[in-house]
Amino acid sequence: MERVAVIGASMTQFGQREGWILDLLSEAGIECLDDAGVDAEAVEHLYVSNMASGEFEGQTGVPNALAHDLDAMPAYTQRVDQTSSSGGAGIYAAWQSVASGASEMTLLVGGEKMTHRTTGEATDVIASLTHPVEYKTGVTLPSFAGLTARHYLERFDAPRESLGKVAVKNHKNGVDNPHAQFQKEVDLETVLESPIVADPLRLYDFCPITDGSAALMLCPKSVAKEYTDDYVVIAGIDGATDTHVVHEREDPTIMGGVVESGKGAYEMSGYGPDDIDVAELHDMFTILEFLQMEGLGFAEQGEAWKLIEEGYTERDTGELPINTSGGLKSKGHPLGASGVAQGVEIYEQLMGEAGPRQVDADIGLTCNVGGFGNCVITTIMEAAQ
Repeated sequence: MERVAVIGASMTQFGQREGWILDLLSEAGIECLDDAGVDAEAVEHLYVSNMASGEFEGQTGVPNALAHDLDAMPAYTQRVDQTSSSGGAGIYAAWQSVASGASEMTLLVGGEKMTHRTTGEATDVIASLTHPVEYKTGVTLPSFAGLTARHYLERFDAPRESLGKVAVKNHKNGVDNPHAQFQKEVDLETVLESPIVADPLRLYDFCPITDGSAALMLCPKSVAKEYTDDYVVIAGIDGATDTHVVHEREDPTIMGGVVESGKGAYEMSGYGPDDIDVAELHDMFTILEFLQMEGLGFAEQGEAWKLIEEGYTERDTGELPINTSGGLKSKGHPLGASGVAQGVEIYEQLMGEAGPRQVDADIGLTCNVGGFGNCVITTIMEAAQ
């Protein structure tokens, strides 16, 4: 099996953007080709991570159109949809295309265009990923988050402020990300006094609706050396699912997909939780940062909140900086792009290209979650030796 390298990365501005999905994807794709120093005609496989271009815009056939706009024909194209973990699933698909020997140059571009729809319309599109039994009763992902957060706080005697501190931390990190949707700090009082969305979670416990795109260029490690001496290697990657009906889980505070995908990625890479220097987690809701920290072995069950209180995950002073990009909370969450953007942040950290967000890191991890833990992809990257 080929060792897979990442030799280029890009990310558009996240937020409310003009244009349509194809415009955003083209912008990120062109920038990634330029960053990698790869000609478009060298691309053999082109993957597009996207959840709902049909539902949001009535646009299908996007990968084929993107190959045309990038002048990447006759590359094989494929759309990757795995709900809000489409980006991570795209990384997995792109990795497989290279690791299998099917492609020597694979471009992955993830994106979503959402803000032209109302909040209610966008929420309904996202809620369609829930099980039909849940969907017909009006259940949404925010309601799952609120129920789980209430259970977690009461069961583990965690202070409500600990969730708020996740939002404060990630907004602070987002200030230094020029591509982030929200580049401003918030204080704990603002978070705790913001409007209730799903008790006990408030407005600042949730990520925004976002337009944006991000891209990665993957190739065999042997080919990477023809383009650059500096690159990143995907050391481990795995994906897993959990019950689609959330109430069927034995313990709602354990995300089985996070646990299993993490185990697989650790096993492939030969690394463990203590080896990770920096991580990008899927903080669609603040409670998810706790659950992923515990599922990935960074904290014992019910104790992630203690690490937040201790400053363990702070960018500049913590032992394990989490969401140096600002996370979905501050950076934004264009569904198909989020997992790819996580990979872009870890790539930049390992390459020493993160600017004021830079931390000391040789090994990084991303965890991209679909739905409320329904499907998960965990990726471990390391700086080339």
